[in-house]
Amino acid sequence: MKTSRLSVAVVVALMGLSGCSLIPDYQRPDAPVDQTWNLPVAAQVNAPRVNWQAFFQSAALKDLISQALANNRDLRVAALNIEKAQAQYRISRADLLPSIDASGSGDSQRVPSDLSTTDHSRVTHQYIAGVGFTSYELDFFGRVRSLNQQALESYFSTVEAQRSVRVALIAEVASAYYQMQADQQLLEIARQTLTSQQDSYALVQSSYDQEVATELDLSQAESTVRTAESAQAQYERQVAQDKNALTLLVGKPVAAQYFSAINLDALKVDEQLPVGLPSDLLMYRPDILAAEHDLKAANANIGAARAAFFPSITLTASAGSASADLGQLFAGGQGTWSFMPSINIPIFNAGRNKAYLDTARVQRSIEVANYQKAIQVAFREVADGLVARDSLSTQVLAETRLVQPNRRNYELADSRYKEGVDTYLNSLDAQRNLFSSQQRLVTTKLSRINNLVSLYKALGGGEGASEVALQ
Repeated sequence: MKTSRLSVAVVVALMGLSGCSLIPDYQRPDAPVDQTWNLPVAAQVNAPRVNWQAFFQSAALKDLISQALANNRDLRVAALNIEKAQAQYRISRADLLPSIDASGSGDSQRVPSDLSTTDHSRVTHQYIAGVGFTSYELDFFGRVRSLNQQALESYFSTVEAQRSVRVALIAEVASAYYQMQADQQLLEIARQTLTSQQDSYALVQSSYDQEVATELDLSQAESTVRTAESAQAQYERQVAQDKNALTLLVGKPVAAQYFSAINLDALKVDEQLPVGLPSDLLMYRPDILAAEHDLKAANANIGAARAAFFPSITLTASAGSASADLGQLFAGGQGTWSFMPSINIPIFNAGRNKAYLDTARVQRSIEVANYQKAIQVAFREVADGLVARDSLSTQVLAETRLVQPNRRNYELADSRYKEGVDTYLNSLDAQRNLFSSQQRLVTTKLSRINNLVSLYKALGGGEGASEVALQ
């Protein structure tokens, strides 16, 4: 019994000695971008994050986003990937401790007389019951811990990937909703234009029947009607497709009330979206955070590759009872134990370990490049959004002012034609200009609101790094 206790003490002591790490010290790579935006300093410092509930101010859109976050299949897959990564991390973490199993076995054997040492046939029995562990690696050089750290960073990367899907989903639902509303607004403009052109065509037809208007006037009037009919059919198709796209994003049938037409001007968002410094992106952009966790995982893998150059020590041990009589298996004096340490010293493997280490180092360099590229992409998306934010506001104002004179021009041209002092061609051109300017105004408003949504997404979606708990 003293020997058994001594063996257990030795095992515990050896386990306590393990834990040396060969993982290189992690240094965050420099961000290959400017440290300031082209904005006033006051707009960059201490910028608070704005969550999507505060950024979007449409109650209907908020409801749709909430439904999408609960039902979208892409987001559900991302959440399941987190559970998978968490389970894989727990598997890796379990390698840090020995797996202790209880076992029992029995063996009965008959030996014929010509093989027996007593010249008589005999039957032997052996019964064993005990607990122990097999091939537990003492992690002196941190190989197992390095792999565990790699699994942990991969798990964190998966969490950030899920948050990236979440932010993208919020933006996609908003963009799909705004697109649907814009197309419904364009459809209404097309219907109004078609009605006006049909009235004009009827008037020209009447004048042609009275031999006042020419056949050219009649042909031009008919062509505008057919063009308006085509535009109406186009927007009807686009509205139907917009509804289908929104339903897919939400992940379940959408109630008809959410398809009600609303003017884009009524769909407000937080236009004073705080930007902050470029360095803030390193804390809020989920794709950047995921890339950094991938880099840390690659860095940890170097530690595992380095540890392969050193000896590895594994232990197998068991303790229990053994007896030739099942009834005496747990009787006094039947105790048994075994302790089998083994050491593996790499001598020659044709450069395999060196190749593994080189591969791990190259992979870290790849992840450094991926991390820096993620920062550059994020920087460009924010910079593009900031440039477009001001210019689109100016463009919307200009397009709004353009619609007013075009409408007045059409009214005057149409009146002059009806009074017989001008040709129908001028009225036709004026109507086309009005229709075109109305379409451009709606599409520019849509571009402006989509730009704000894209900027919100580019800034990280208003949420910082995820707080995750490992079970």
